[in-house]
Amino acid sequence: MTWQDIHRQVASALAFHHIENASFEAELLIRSALNITRAQFYAENNNITNEIPQSLLSMLERRIKGEPFAYISNQREFFGLSFYVDNRVLIPRPETELLVETTLELIKSKYPAQLPVTVDVGTGSGAIAISLASKLPNHRIYATDISPDALEVARINCSRHQVCSRVTLLEGNLLEPLPEPVDIVVANLPYIPRSTYKSLGPEILNFEPPGALNGGENGLFYIFEILEQSRTRLRPGASLLLEIGEEQSTEVMERAHSVFPRAGISSLRDLADKKRAILIENPQIPFDLTIN
Repeated sequence: MTWQDIHRQVASALAFHHIENASFEAELLIRSALNITRAQFYAENNNITNEIPQSLLSMLERRIKGEPFAYISNQREFFGLSFYVDNRVLIPRPETELLVETTLELIKSKYPAQLPVTVDVGTGSGAIAISLASKLPNHRIYATDISPDALEVARINCSRHQVCSRVTLLEGNLLEPLPEPVDIVVANLPYIPRSTYKSLGPEILNFEPPGALNGGENGLFYIFEILEQSRTRLRPGASLLLEIGEEQSTEVMERAHSVFPRAGISSLRDLADKKRAILIENPQIPFDLTIN
C-alpha cells in the first residue's frame, strides 16, 4: 500500500462525513501522522505498509468528530512561522496577518531612528507578538492575556522561536498589566456578537475557546474597553491597531472619535477586501509616565 492508496481511503472517509476539502485534509493528516514532507508524499514509491498506521487512524477519528486539524497536529502556520496550538488558544487566522504587516509598516515609517515599545493585547498563542519579534530583533514587545493557559502556549512558542528575551508575557486584563506606556497597541480581541457566536459551526463552538471569540452583546465589549484603557497607557504619537468584524467599522470608528477626538482614524481592508482593522494614530492624549 502506497501513501497514495492511503490518501484515497482517508479522503473517502472524510468526504463521507461531510468534511470539506476532503482530499487536501487527507493529505495534511497523512503527512502529519507519518511525519513526511509534501515532496515525499508526492514522490513515486512502492509498497510501504500493509495497513493504515494507528497514529493516522486516531487522527482521522478526531477529524471526523469535527476537531480542527490545527489542534490535531498541534501546528498552525502564521506569517511564515510554525506555531504550537491546542484548544487553550484560538487558531490564528490568515486575515490577522494584516495586523503584523501594518505594524511593521508603522514602525518603519514613524520610528526610523528609535525603538518603539509595542504591546500585543490578547496574545493567545503569541502569533502576533512573536511574528513581530522575528522581524524586529532589537524591539521591546509586551504580550498580554487574561488567560494563564493561553500564556503557557505563548511561552512554548516564544521558546520555539527563541524570542523569550524580547517578548515579555504579562497576565491580566487588556492593557492593565503593562508596566509602562507604549507606542503601539495591536490587538485581535474577541469581536463576534453573542448571537452570532451561538450560530457558528461546530468546529468552532465545540473546540475553540469561547473567551477568545465571544465579544459580548454587540461584539464590541473588549474593543470599547481597550479604547478606554488607552487613555492613560499610550505615549505621545502612539498608534492603536484593532482587528474588527467586517460590519463593525462604523461603530468602532465613532467610539474611537469620541475617545480620541483629534486622532487620525481609518479602516483597513484585508485581501478579501473586507474591512478588517481600525487604525488610530496620534491620539494626542495627556502624557503621564505613571501607570495606575
